[in-house]
Amino acid sequence: MSVDLVGFLGVVLVAYVVPGPDFLVVLRSATEHPAKGRAAALGAQTGLCVHMLAAAVGLSLIAARSPVVYNAIKLLGAAYLVYLGIRAVLAARRAAHERRAGRVVTGAPHDTSARRASTGDGPTRGPWRSGFTQGFFTNVLNPKAALFFLSILPQFVHGGGSPTRQIFFLGTLDVLIGVVYWFALVAVAARLRALLARPRIRYRWELTTGWLFIAIGIGVAAAS
Repeated sequence: MSVDLVGFLGVVLVAYVVPGPDFLVVLRSATEHPAKGRAAALGAQTGLCVHMLAAAVGLSLIAARSPVVYNAIKLLGAAYLVYLGIRAVLAARRAAHERRAGRVVTGAPHDTSARRASTGDGPTRGPWRSGFTQGFFTNVLNPKAALFFLSILPQFVHGGGSPTRQIFFLGTLDVLIGVVYWFALVAVAARLRALLARPRIRYRWELTTGWLFIAIGIGVAAAS
């Protein structure tokens, strides 16, 4: 198997370092609960596996060559990002309302299980499922991830071996690098939880990330 590993690793690292929807989902999930952050990371990488398998059987090629299919996936992904943003903004406002009403609200104000998770109490099954779902759909509904396996990744494949096997090898390497990178980000972001336990700071964080989700979603929908 002959592949350009050095060039490929450089492109992959740059792709992960540049913030995007996956980065925001993992970061925000990690500040709610480390388990949710790791789940969001695994969800995003599972979405990459779907893109890799789809490219192998030609589904991504069809989507890339069909403007209707591509635009449908793009709009679905944009709508999902806007949905996450609206949820975050509404959660922040709900927390502020509860605080003004004299209730003690700590951590992420999405629901009861999220509050327990953000303080480290209670089971983590709910946050894990929520994080994985958000990470998975954010990635799998991103047509740019599919195009990566069709346009960028094949550039690092050389003759002398099966192109499909080489693509699977590079794709798997991409997924594993992402897991390491996201888990490192989760470890760093988890240290912000003490700071974000302060209601006012949490409120601003929820609003900021919520509007960022909405802005990214609108940007994705408006992109040609």
